[in-house]
Amino acid sequence: MWFELDEQERIVLVEAWYRAAHIKLPNVTAHAAFHTIIENQLAMNLEPVVQAMHRLTKEGLTRHDAVHAIGSVVAEHLFDILSTGQSDDADASQARYLAAVERLTVTSWRQGGP
Repeated sequence: MWFELDEQERIVLVEAWYRAAHIKLPNVTAHAAFHTIIENQLAMNLEPVVQAMHRLTKEGLTRHDAVHAIGSVVAEHLFDILSTGQSDDADASQARYLAAVERLTVTSWRQGGP
């Protein structure tokens, strides 16, 4: 069902969840977009992300917090790309992102990095 929706519909569903849960966020749409990225990767069965989800929940995070932890790696990766202006090939960029996801632990997330 997830992939039957277009990307904007997925983001709207995540936004609606946050609103229904009465969770205030500075930018609910940006937050929902990061959630959607992770949910997409999980639905695509992207192995390092799936393994990270299992590892993080086994280490004690809720599924929601594990999505946040993985999302923090996405955010850092995007920030690095935007701040350095690097436009290297997509394979190298994805490899760096997936390596960071593989290094992610509950401890590293709580300390602010992968």
